[in-house]
Amino acid sequence: MTIRYLHTMVRVADLDKTMAFFRLLGLEETRRIDHEGGRFTLVFMAPPGQEDCPVELTWNWDGDDGLPSDSRHFGHLAYRVDDIYGVCQHLMDNGVTINRPPRDGHMAFVRSPDNVSVELLQAGDALAPMEPWASMENTGHW
Repeated sequence: MTIRYLHTMVRVADLDKTMAFFRLLGLEETRRIDHEGGRFTLVFMAPPGQEDCPVELTWNWDGDDGLPSDSRHFGHLAYRVDDIYGVCQHLMDNGVTINRPPRDGHMAFVRSPDNVSVELLQAGDALAPMEPWASMENTGHW
């Protein structure tokens, strides 16, 4: 038996806001399917050069009353980054809350506009702890 990773799907309430969030992380739209009959859009976004590892954003045109307010049953998406402090600063500068700051120079968590937990992991060895991250408190949950 052979198995191959395809994508992770998350339902989104506001496609534009969610795409903007993932663009802040450096992902790009790789494919889009507008399904007129089913009245939904699928947008696949992935890091440049990693088009085979996308997140699939599913947006129902008529809304989604069944969309959970907290997507904890899902778990999280995880991305490796070259500079966790720089990425977290970029996200904060654009209004994203850092739920679990990278106090250890290795790991942080943020949430998308649809409350999807996103883990950021420093590539290679952890960076040396530094302010403001080292003393920053958690905000909410991840």
